[in-house]
Amino acid sequence: MIFVVRLLLCASALTACGGGGGYGGGNGPPPPPPSPLTGGLDARPQNISCVAPDRSQGAASVAVVDAFPNLPGISGPTKVLIEPIADPRWFVLRKSGQLVVFDPDNATSVSTYLDLSAVVRTRSEGGLLGMAFHPDYPAVPEIFLSYTRDHTGPAMRSVISRFILDDIATPSAPGAGTVEQVLIEINQDFDNHNGGDIAFGADRLLYIGLGDGGDGGDPNNRAQDRSRLLGSFLRIDVLGSGVSFPGNPYDIPSGNPDFGNAECGPGFNANDCPEIYAWGMRNPWRWSFDPPTGELWAGDVGQGDWEEIDRIELDGNYGWRCREGAHNFNTSGCGGGYIDPVAEYDHSNGDRSITGGFVYRGSAIAGLVGRYVFADFESGRIWALQSDGQGGYTLEQLASSPTGPSSFGVDQAGELYFTAYFTGRIMQLVASGGGGQDPIPDLLSDSGCVDPADITQAYAGLVPYDINAPFWSDGAVKERFIGLPDGTAMSIDADDDWDLPIGTVLVKNFRLNGQLIETRHLMRHPDGMWAGYTYEWNVAQTEATRVRGGKTELIDGQDWIFPDEAECLQCHTSVAGYALGPETSQLNRDFTYPSTGRTHNQLETLDEIMMFSSPLAGTPATLPAMPDPADMSADTGDRARAYLHTNCAQCHQPGGPTPVDIDFRYTTLLANTNACDAAPQAGDLGLVNPRIIAPGAASRSVMVARVNRRDSQGMPPLASSIVDADGVVLLSDWIDGLTGCN
Repeated sequence: MIFVVRLLLCASALTACGGGGGYGGGNGPPPPPPSPLTGGLDARPQNISCVAPDRSQGAASVAVVDAFPNLPGISGPTKVLIEPIADPRWFVLRKSGQLVVFDPDNATSVSTYLDLSAVVRTRSEGGLLGMAFHPDYPAVPEIFLSYTRDHTGPAMRSVISRFILDDIATPSAPGAGTVEQVLIEINQDFDNHNGGDIAFGADRLLYIGLGDGGDGGDPNNRAQDRSRLLGSFLRIDVLGSGVSFPGNPYDIPSGNPDFGNAECGPGFNANDCPEIYAWGMRNPWRWSFDPPTGELWAGDVGQGDWEEIDRIELDGNYGWRCREGAHNFNTSGCGGGYIDPVAEYDHSNGDRSITGGFVYRGSAIAGLVGRYVFADFESGRIWALQSDGQGGYTLEQLASSPTGPSSFGVDQAGELYFTAYFTGRIMQLVASGGGGQDPIPDLLSDSGCVDPADITQAYAGLVPYDINAPFWSDGAVKERFIGLPDGTAMSIDADDDWDLPIGTVLVKNFRLNGQLIETRHLMRHPDGMWAGYTYEWNVAQTEATRVRGGKTELIDGQDWIFPDEAECLQCHTSVAGYALGPETSQLNRDFTYPSTGRTHNQLETLDEIMMFSSPLAGTPATLPAMPDPADMSADTGDRARAYLHTNCAQCHQPGGPTPVDIDFRYTTLLANTNACDAAPQAGDLGLVNPRIIAPGAASRSVMVARVNRRDSQGMPPLASSIVDADGVVLLSDWIDGLTGCN
């Protein structure tokens, strides 16, 4: 009967079934008279107005484009460099330990040049992190790499090595005969805050940026301890003759503050380290020299409140952990003489992790020349410093990219690129002729996604739906809708995740005590990129106005957080497919459709009205379905795992944007989550004998402790001000009942 119905619908004016959407049909004899539909809807609604428009490119003069659209994605890129020769290849470091190359003139494939994945430790923030070409490359065929590896005792060890290459002309036999010479090793206390960037200065000396060794608040005070190499910029001479320490692979430059002291590493030393150039850093993530001036610009990742941009000077103390940015943090035992950042920004708008960039010296974007350009990894915002005329700087936002900018690179013409960690793309900043216009309307009534006669109601072209395991939203009741452009359809992959077509708009209404307070739109724009937008309803329920920059309002006695638009993609991650709710196991449930009053399984209904590009793989009874975490009749373990899937797995899964290696997807066996009976990877929150999940002991489980707080250590890390008490009870009951990890 479903096949007959599809023939009828394809012939109707209500649905376009040619081209890019639908299936079935044909040119055979006319079908017999159809039987009445038994699903929830009579037909697929026609969607004329609720379709994603072009995406705003940000500032009027700058746009972000894919530099190599035909290049395969490069998973987990941490650094991009251009070979310093006349006809260069591009080198990209992967967190997993591979150094890959491609030809920018024929960017259709990548080749592995060196593979260190057998030795590189990638857990948390570890991996292949930094690279520099020998100053005389290619005459001297050497590169230098920075990576982390396993080590007994401390969590991991940072390694800086010289690689003497067997072949720089082609990558046809990558790595064959290449010789590694370890230069220096540094013990890391924890798995995070490794820094890892390296570069040669104009003085032909190698500079190395190191984080404080990890955990929150620098608990071992490494950044202010000059007898250790952590939390510092190092400067060493790897091109000398080993005069300082005979037989050592590097010399100490005579201008270093503690020149003459014995060399340091890998752990505690009896003296201040002569390798240190500057110190007091938390986690310098990406830094660069400005060739015309020789200045070293760095982005130092903050703790819970401030991100900072520093100009690194010889013998400078940048204050961490005594200060976070220009603000006191932990002043116990602290003195003074700290160098404040040249600029900083706070976390109020979803910006939480700076990615340092470059001073722009290209010619394509005239307004950027001589200005430092950088980004925030979490929010995707890209800024340039603007002189305030009084020796300081203000921040001008240039663009926004929901892709996790993990490093910047500069080509031979001085033009700027960045690696997009979440998508594996190499993006470029280009001059824009778009005039900076924003096609997203300021008023919800102008969006095309509401009923013109009553904007509190959804547009008739949208299809309502509900999910089995809803995300915690501070007690709000939600209504959800899918808007697909006419002539398009959704596909379902092997993991039962849904791929929604270009032009899709997902609409979600939030209500407190029956009143509409917020409407969010998640859109897949014509360029294929996803972006989120939010609208705040007025008290009279007559209009909702777009919120830019995020804000918090007191509504019905609680702080309601309207997320910054850049924050949307921090939850709607690429690894989770951006659209989180639409997946088979979430929509495999009955739903009562208001337009017909009929209750029917959502999968069958969507299949009947041809919302899918191919038929379902089976009946709903044979397809996966998650339980409702609030359904007390369901198994406690299944309910808890469904809760984690919805509230945590969008980030905590392989390839996710977190520094910890946890997989909370519903289909992952507990023993394979890297969480059960596992030591915490990002702090123990003061628990005794802590585990991420401690079988039989929720009180020792860091996961429960994080869900049960709303500070910088809490989970989820944004868009919530109220602890989900029922969720905490559910997770605690489940963990207390565990007898093991199987």
